Amino acid sequence: MDSLQKQIVEEMKVKPEIDPKEEIRRSVDLMKDYLKKNSFLKSLVLGISGGQDSTLVGKLAQKAVDELNEENGTDEYQFIAVRLPYGKQNDEKDALDAVEFIQPSKSYTVNIKGAVDASAAAMKEAGVALSDFTKGNEKARERMKVQYSMAAMNKGVVLGTDHSAEAVTGFYTKHGDGAADLVPIFRLNKRQGRALLKELGAPEHLYTKIPTADLEDNRPMIPDEEALGVTYEQIDDFLEGKEVSPEAAKVIEGHYLKSRHKRELPINVFDDWWKN
Repeated sequence: MDSLQKQIVEEMKVKPEIDPKEEIRRSVDLMKDYLKKNSFLKSLVLGISGGQDSTLVGKLAQKAVDELNEENGTDEYQFIAVRLPYGKQNDEKDALDAVEFIQPSKSYTVNIKGAVDASAAAMKEAGVALSDFTKGNEKARERMKVQYSMAAMNKGVVLGTDHSAEAVTGFYTKHGDGAADLVPIFRLNKRQGRALLKELGAPEHLYTKIPTADLEDNRPMIPDEEALGVTYEQIDDFLEGKEVSPEAAKVIEGHYLKSRHKRELPINVFDDWWKN
């Protein structure tokens, strides 16, 4: 393992092997402890896409609030699932199946198409026509805006689905799906997330489907692996400290270095980082 790979593995906190039951407990306890320490908070909010990551975090969140309610003999805690299609969702059935599996305390659907199109039209009127890729980021940020509004109206916080195989490549929108208050599955890679869903009894098609962000109009449902130029199996091996091909390592390390700014907190004049 070269020095950069070692640095990345340490930063991403991925273990070479996990016990799915232990990791489920760890994520659930994180959310429970957070709510207990912030007694004015009563809900957890998450957008449900029908993909592996939001299905996993949603199920863990529902488990957390169910346990809190049972322990306190109340029903004051809730998990709020929000479906956020842009018009007609290509894999809507998967999203509905995910909601059915999670059994959330509350579920909403907010179609973001009108808001995103209005924003793009306003930009164009100002003289800046958004590219299809940038409009995709606009969709991700609109989805997060809705989740924070939903949380504000329900004494809640927003959960993130960022896991280490996504974090290492920066494969998320800054201040979009990269924004959240809690990220319960950071430390897991993609295959480990699948293991947790299997342990939780999720429908198999929700964690064996081809991962896609599905943000671009001109390239709908483009697989993550095609966009990244590397497979999740290679990323997972890399994060577990295993040897991967020099070509795969170069791609992964390149994504890591280029996306470093996404993982940094805002820089201020008292930070040493900018002086170096």
